[in-house]
Amino acid sequence: MPPAPLTPERILEATEDVLRRFGPAKATVVDVARALGVSHGSVYRHFGSKAALREAVTERWLDQSHAELSAIAESAGPAAPRLRSWLAALFASKRRKAGDDPELFATYMVLVGENSATVDRHIAEMIAQIAAIIETGVAQGEFSATDPTATARAVWDATNRFHDPAYAAEWGREGIDAAFGAVCDLVLRGLAKSA
Repeated sequence: MPPAPLTPERILEATEDVLRRFGPAKATVVDVARALGVSHGSVYRHFGSKAALREAVTERWLDQSHAELSAIAESAGPAAPRLRSWLAALFASKRRKAGDDPELFATYMVLVGENSATVDRHIAEMIAQIAAIIETGVAQGEFSATDPTATARAVWDATNRFHDPAYAAEWGREGIDAAFGAVCDLVLRGLAKSA
């Protein structure tokens, strides 16, 4: 049976395994190529540099939550429960990533620091999804916001403790779910249109 074709997806999966084993400081493109049974030149044909490969891994990791969150943002119905559901899904996704694979999570924190443009794109996408929910809430008469994008940024910032990896150590602590609920309640009360 011939070997599976070398695809960017296979390379990214192998890179995650290599990063998990060696960490970002010691992992090399040669290690990735060795894990795939190919030459490092074959990897470079798909990713022009080690930096490009690391950026693609970071982007892949950040994008994994986009589909679920996008589905919530684009769903029908009242905006308030959708926004709460979206924030809860984001928090759950980040906790899963931190708890299920702590070695890879720590590696990604290093990569995220190196790839600020990738992180900036991710944050812009997240804020755009929140803004879409807020715009719907304004149109349906649920929310009051003169600038949905600025309001979305404020919601992002207000909920930072529950999605910024810098707070990952807190995500398993007792009372964190109650704290999350309290922040969501506060955000939703702040958005609610006055009667």
